Amino acid sequence: MEGRVIAAHGRQYVVQLEDGSRLPCFPRGKKSEIACGDRVILQRTSEDQGVIEAIAPRSSLLYRSNEIRQKLIAANVDQVIIVVATEPGFSDELITRALLAAESEEIEPLIVLNKCDLVEKLPAAREQLAMYAQQGYRILELSARAHAEDLRPALSGHTSVLVGQSGMGKSTLVNALIPEAGAATREISTALDSGKHTTTHATLYTLDDSSFLIDSPGLQEFGLGHLDRQEIEHAFREFRPFLGDCRFRDCRHDREPGCALTAAVAEGKIDARRFALYHRIVGTARSG
Repeated sequence: MEGRVIAAHGRQYVVQLEDGSRLPCFPRGKKSEIACGDRVILQRTSEDQGVIEAIAPRSSLLYRSNEIRQKLIAANVDQVIIVVATEPGFSDELITRALLAAESEEIEPLIVLNKCDLVEKLPAAREQLAMYAQQGYRILELSARAHAEDLRPALSGHTSVLVGQSGMGKSTLVNALIPEAGAATREISTALDSGKHTTTHATLYTLDDSSFLIDSPGLQEFGLGHLDRQEIEHAFREFRPFLGDCRFRDCRHDREPGCALTAAVAEGKIDARRFALYHRIVGTARSG
């Protein structure tokens, strides 16, 4: 049988079958590399359980990693929605890392600034996001409690995944857009026998026949251990016009003479904050 993974929690998965029914499944073998959103081939082992035999080829895979392990976030998505808020404060580095992961997989990003009803906090948040707007990243301002519907047009026709730090209002946004989400999460948690972990697994919701939304657990970090220095350079979209123009082929864009990126920063063509973030992130990248 074939189906789509609509919830992933550890080594337990809920697969929606072609007839719309849902089946809890486990992977075959000890190692699991299955993500929410994956199309899978499975075999029913009992009335209420199955085993996943294979993963169909993916169009994309969003994941984070460090030197020890990788954490799959979502598969077969074409849009990543990075949710930040006017409060609590949000991390430029986490946003940038999520953008780099999306760029490396050619997934279109959208930044959502939530809690815009807190008007006294709004100017500072806008100023912090200005450098992303300057690079052409889309930014949508809304209040999940009152204007979550402002996001719906951007979701139409896409398979999107929500990512962001804890406390940014992702759950509020999902519940406002999908009133039955709470019930669906409880049903999935029952199937996974993980009721106390309702917010710790990725879940896919159907908006309409061509629009799907994956909610993922809140992040406090976003490792990019799977990207090398060259891949990170290329994922900074404003660097691309200057890559290859440095005097030295193996330039690390630090203190080398004739560095095209350093010159672009000095000329205001590359944001100094973004360049500082690049150096911070590339310091943890694998060699290559």
